[in-house]
Amino acid sequence: MQFAPDTIESLEFAVSLGNSHPLASRSGSDELSTIGDVYDLIMRFRYTGRIDRDPAEVAEVRLVRERIRRVWRLTRDNAATEINAMLAEANALPFLTRHGDSDWHLHANSPGAPLAERIQSEIGLALVDVVRTDAMWRLRRCQAPDCEGLMADLSRNGSRRFCSIRCGNRMNQIAYRERQAADEHDT
Repeated sequence: MQFAPDTIESLEFAVSLGNSHPLASRSGSDELSTIGDVYDLIMRFRYTGRIDRDPAEVAEVRLVRERIRRVWRLTRDNAATEINAMLAEANALPFLTRHGDSDWHLHANSPGAPLAERIQSEIGLALVDVVRTDAMWRLRRCQAPDCEGLMADLSRNGSRRFCSIRCGNRMNQIAYRERQAADEHDT
């Protein structure tokens, strides 16, 4: 599956945003609870434009996070409806731009638009590509039974099962211990 670089970056951001939720975070707590948490996350993904750094912005970004986590559970047709609503509510009007060291890519709001609106638009545009290419199956939840982590499987064969190496290693350890116990029981 080949997506444009800005689509890949937006999907990776969506996963990071979704996995900051207490049900999916490494710490088990809300990793998007402070102004600093929001700022650190968006700086990792080189967001530009208006950043208010206030409690209202944190609350708005957390609402977008909830919406993104819901999209991961939807069928393709239902996702299309939700994505259209996301783009409309965020006043998205896609345009090509380049800035800094980024080549031509899509934005959907002016740099002065609220951060949550820009996040919702950019993730929405990436999800449009996922729906158009019939690749909703690549947006999955971690298969570890005790994890609610999101993942966007962008691997060539689409065979990822776990949201992180940590979950994969943990599940491999559990399977190994179960095999060892079964072998001991059989002898």
